[in-house]
Amino acid sequence: MTPEEQDLVLGLVVAPGQGPSRTLDEVLTHFGESDGAALALRLLRDAMERQDADDVEMALIVKGAAGASGEEFLEPLLELCGADWHYKHEDVVSGLGTFRSPRTVPALVAATRWVPEYLDFDESRALAVKAIWALGAIPGPEAREALEGLRDDENEIIRENALKQLARRGEL
Repeated sequence: MTPEEQDLVLGLVVAPGQGPSRTLDEVLTHFGESDGAALALRLLRDAMERQDADDVEMALIVKGAAGASGEEFLEPLLELCGADWHYKHEDVVSGLGTFRSPRTVPALVAATRWVPEYLDFDESRALAVKAIWALGAIPGPEAREALEGLRDDENEIIRENALKQLARRGEL
């Protein structure tokens, strides 16, 4: 994606006190697409193929602006969850959480244990907490077992959040 295209996509972002400076229709027209989900998926796959961290962010912005959440995003997000070459893991984990699928459990558990280098400063373990909350929203035994496994974690934040999710689910 060119810097001009990145600026166009960044225009979709809503900042505090101001709305977007671009519309999804403008972005779709520029890229020759009529469907926001299709564009987001195309941009995401292209960014992943090139391992371009900035373009992953751009694709996720388009995905959000389009309200795209279809099943076609599951595999790319699962792959991105453990990839160490980008910096949008929290957004990826949040995206996986929307599926509420047992298929996401292994990736979400891995996200509770791994701290990407760029998040090494984060003592609040926001990535792990988001992954635990996503696990809490998944029905079934896979997620329950994952949360039970996390309630004895050596990290207090992980333990506490796993316990909160188990309590919320009525499984303590």
